[in-house]
Amino acid sequence: MRIRKAKLTDIEELVKLLSYLFEQEVEFKADTKKQAKGLSLILSNKKVGDIFVATKKNKIVGMVNLLYSVSTSLGSKVGIIEDVVVSPKYRGQDIGSKLLLHVKTFAKRKKLKRLTLFTDFDNLKAHTFYEKQGFKRSSMVQFKKEEN
Repeated sequence: MRIRKAKLTDIEELVKLLSYLFEQEVEFKADTKKQAKGLSLILSNKKVGDIFVATKKNKIVGMVNLLYSVSTSLGSKVGIIEDVVVSPKYRGQDIGSKLLLHVKTFAKRKKLKRLTLFTDFDNLKAHTFYEKQGFKRSSMVQFKKEEN
């Protein structure tokens, strides 16, 4: 297995991975056009973030997004992890763990002072996975407002 930064030419495969993720999430639905647009926005601007992919035999089998922001409380750049997903056929092979380890190492080199991620409140399997990766549950509660 190899981990590398995603490229614009990877978008079609990344959209397929996102469809697996959104099938199991309560708040999101797969929309290939919207997902392709979002991925393109990230990949076209390194200030927005980076996407990392895990490959086996040159096939993308997993991905994770690392988006960038600034924390006023820390006075520093921080990262937001989104879209941690491994193709169902390749789950249980430590690919997700290796992707997150790669992101944590990359974030340290970029001097990001915090990594934040969100998961469905009832996805206990994901909670356990993230805790094993060194993440701790936050007392913060997420609110959102979508604009049409």
